[in-house]
Amino acid sequence: MKIAGLQKTTLLDFPGKVACTVFLSGCNFRCPFCQNGELLDGSFSDVTEEAFFAFLRKRQGLLDGVCVSGGEPLVHADIGGFLGKIKALGYAVKLDTNGSFPERLLPLCREGLVDLVAMDIKNSPERYEKTAGAPVSTEKIEKSAAFLLEGGCEYEFRTTLVKELHRAEDMLKIGQWLRGAKAYFLQNFRDSDTVLCRGLTAFTDEELEAYKRLLLPFIPNTKIRGEQG
Repeated sequence: MKIAGLQKTTLLDFPGKVACTVFLSGCNFRCPFCQNGELLDGSFSDVTEEAFFAFLRKRQGLLDGVCVSGGEPLVHADIGGFLGKIKALGYAVKLDTNGSFPERLLPLCREGLVDLVAMDIKNSPERYEKTAGAPVSTEKIEKSAAFLLEGGCEYEFRTTLVKELHRAEDMLKIGQWLRGAKAYFLQNFRDSDTVLCRGLTAFTDEELEAYKRLLLPFIPNTKIRGEQG
């Protein structure tokens, strides 16, 4: 497993748990707003698997969970073995995924190797490829989302909003698609020197609130990431 980085402690990424976050190299999407462009081709590695598991053994009793992020963790055929090693050390696992590999996501959840799934919703289905920056099977995305909505695993959905990519009508279509979801977070685009495509812009706080109001009739537990309450 090529590990691109390790955040040794986080109180934010895994709700209710003190955790670390491990970033795996490789992704099948090329989202224009991606902050981790150096991870996408799967070649970058900064932490050995041996060092990572030595860290986890040392932190037993201090950390509760491990957030497995990327890139896209499910591009790796051996992800099940990797998660199994984490679970064997007594940690809860949160998996960040774009939902494009239901053939891996569903068995991992059913086998108890994942405790919480954070699935990115890139956009309304008809605008998915433009937002993902790569060919997308929306059928696979919808299969992953349906599995979570049906109670296949604890989950949250989340969408990074970019002014050039997301419209009010997209929010309405997402709300209809994910109607009744337990948790849906909107998070604003953040520009930086590492963003894959230049020239993208964030929404104002007022615009984010307006998008949230569009979603609330469909998903009452819609929140803006970072807001209180």
